[in-house]
Amino acid sequence: MGSQKDIIRIQTPEREIVLLGTAHISQESIDLVRETITAEKPDTVCVELDEGRLKALEDGDRWKNLNVKDILKKRQMSSLIVNLVLASYQKRMGESTGVEPGSELKAAVEETRACNASLVLADRDVKTTLRRAWASTPFFRKFKLLATLLSSLFETEKVSEEDLSKMREQDTLSVMMDDFGKAFPEIKEILISERDQFLAGRILKAEGKKVLAVVGAGHLPGIKNIIEGNLQTPPEEDLCKIPTPSHWGTIIGWGIPAAIILSLIYIGVKFGPEAFADNALFWAMATGIPAAFGATIALAHPLAILTALCLAPLTTLHPLIGVGMFVAFVQAYFCPPRVFEMETVAEDIWKPSRWWKSRFTRVFLAFICPGLPTTIGSFVGIGKIVSTIGNG
Repeated sequence: MGSQKDIIRIQTPEREIVLLGTAHISQESIDLVRETITAEKPDTVCVELDEGRLKALEDGDRWKNLNVKDILKKRQMSSLIVNLVLASYQKRMGESTGVEPGSELKAAVEETRACNASLVLADRDVKTTLRRAWASTPFFRKFKLLATLLSSLFETEKVSEEDLSKMREQDTLSVMMDDFGKAFPEIKEILISERDQFLAGRILKAEGKKVLAVVGAGHLPGIKNIIEGNLQTPPEEDLCKIPTPSHWGTIIGWGIPAAIILSLIYIGVKFGPEAFADNALFWAMATGIPAAFGATIALAHPLAILTALCLAPLTTLHPLIGVGMFVAFVQAYFCPPRVFEMETVAEDIWKPSRWWKSRFTRVFLAFICPGLPTTIGSFVGIGKIVSTIGNG
């Protein structure tokens, strides 16, 4: 059985709650989970997983079944990229430690089913956590957040003993969240404290006289304080609600395209059809050519490059649609990823040398690469329009 540090017992008027803090990346942790569930014989076991992460642990071949075109149609590519970054991060940790991250949680689920106890998936959906964090990040800090996330793909250093020690006290997701919490204090509450509240809420709602919760040791203090202190936790609906964009963000998002269109109309009325055509053509070239350049960098299919050239002038005038979505869809249609590429995607994503060799990762490149050049081109196009009006 685990030490006193591993297990915390809390007696409430209704039941006994046993918190088991796992040392996530060791075989000892897996054995401890199995032994504790067998010895405690709980009525319910709460596990620090959500449905998506459980499916990912149980289905190692899940990438084979991805339909990239459907993901693009549903506008879920950004979420998929984030999930792949997380999967890549966990794969690297697994290679450094010799134990697949989350193995002890998978063992908890298996042991719970074997002893016919009730299973509760107690963690909040990671996509919800990340979306709340994104929505709560100030506009200009979003660029730093993206850069931090993407830079993690280029880290080649071996995991230090200090990092390994840290991960033995938290799961890799918590470690990653903790790192982001330090770099972005404004979202620390969402990344760390809210998960403690969500986990504690699910544990308190669990049925049975004895409830065993299997969580990363890093969550033990927060959950213990909430349950023992009888602290009020927010309703799950509040913890899962995605903040709506600010009115200013919406006004700016739609206001800039509206201003561009109205400016072009004004030029046509004030200076004539020739001036209108000149500025409209300049806008098309200023946005379309950079988008096509970005698609070319991604080694996209020729028709995907043509798509970037033709649609960028239009998508730049719509704040909710990016040219990358269309370019990636055409790329996936004409160069669909192969099965063996889906199997290795979690490894390929953190090895930039493979990005252009895999059809799967080239879809991601086709989604990402046209964006920045198009944005720069938009500023050039706006400059031309402003200059025309000013010189008139």
